[in-house]
Amino acid sequence: MTERRPLETAEAQSPECTRAPIGMLAELTYRCPLQCPYCSNPLEMDRVNTELSTTEWQDVMRQAGELGVLQLHLSGGEPTVRHDLEEILEAAVKADLYTNLITSGVTLTRERLERMVKIGLDHVQLSIHDVDPANAEHISAYKGGAEKKHAVAGWVKELGLPLTINVVVHRQNIENLDAIIAYAVEVGAGRLEVAHTQYYAWALKNRAALIPTREQFYRSVEITNAAKERLKGILVFDVVAHDHYAVRPKPCMRGWGRSLVDVTPSGKVLPCHACEMIPGLEIDTVREKSLADIWFNGQAFQKFRGTEWMKEPCRSCERREIDWGGCRCQALAVTGDAMNTDPACALSPWHKEFAAIAEKESREPPPPYIYRRMGSGGGTSDRRE
Repeated sequence: MTERRPLETAEAQSPECTRAPIGMLAELTYRCPLQCPYCSNPLEMDRVNTELSTTEWQDVMRQAGELGVLQLHLSGGEPTVRHDLEEILEAAVKADLYTNLITSGVTLTRERLERMVKIGLDHVQLSIHDVDPANAEHISAYKGGAEKKHAVAGWVKELGLPLTINVVVHRQNIENLDAIIAYAVEVGAGRLEVAHTQYYAWALKNRAALIPTREQFYRSVEITNAAKERLKGILVFDVVAHDHYAVRPKPCMRGWGRSLVDVTPSGKVLPCHACEMIPGLEIDTVREKSLADIWFNGQAFQKFRGTEWMKEPCRSCERREIDWGGCRCQALAVTGDAMNTDPACALSPWHKEFAAIAEKESREPPPPYIYRRMGSGGGTSDRRE
């Protein structure tokens, strides 16, 4: 059995790409009571009747432990809408996985959290929309969410679990970043993830409503950097940078097929949770093949693993084994070819055009959100507000 250990940062990863993944994102369901305009789940989501059963998810946990996965992120959608969450968690604990529950908290009860703590839950990551309750409600289209999340944060600390606060940052909450940092300290979080919106999937539909100005983004960087120094030893910061104002891309999933594996509600195994949009990927499922076989040999994992697939300027770039070519989904969305350089990179022929999108849209009045709603059978629909 591998030693269970707490969440690790990207810097801790091994340079080897043939080892087992450090982490597994288990998307237990796409069902969710919130209607976030930046939802990162696929545009066409798995229906409820295709979700893996309790037994199938338990087997995935067993396979993950045998493969050598260290950290398990129980996610969705909203994972707590699954009535068998405790049974799945128990299987993960038996597989000696470090378990992290990623939740909005709005459907969680204290009694249920207590049961999960007794089973062996290691960590909770709680998402918030803003510290202003009215704006939080406007972003999520869910009444009373801010108050419930604050209560859940209290339960987590009372029950002795480490807590991460996650906030997706965009033009309609970025001015409250100082207050969000103070909130994370007040509720006793040990980690704050400041995740600037990534503009694919549903967020792409709402880009004009969400994208901040360049000045707002740079100011947010100053605020975060100052807080890192001020709160050293109190709060750890994980920052997902904004792409449109970047000059170098982020390594997708810490490098495609290198550190993380994603299992969708229906059992598809992905190198990146958004990559189903890429043409030509052969997606395997745990209903057909073992998790280990897919990780080491699956065509989707081999497609952009390493550097051999790269075109110029990535192929000869000295950073090719640092950022691993950046985001394939973003390259596809902007350039039409997933093998092109991520347009977030200043060396990309599409970089100026990519940056100009933000400069234009961020200075125009934001249009109404296109909210994401779950339709009948687990599909999605939308409405503006």
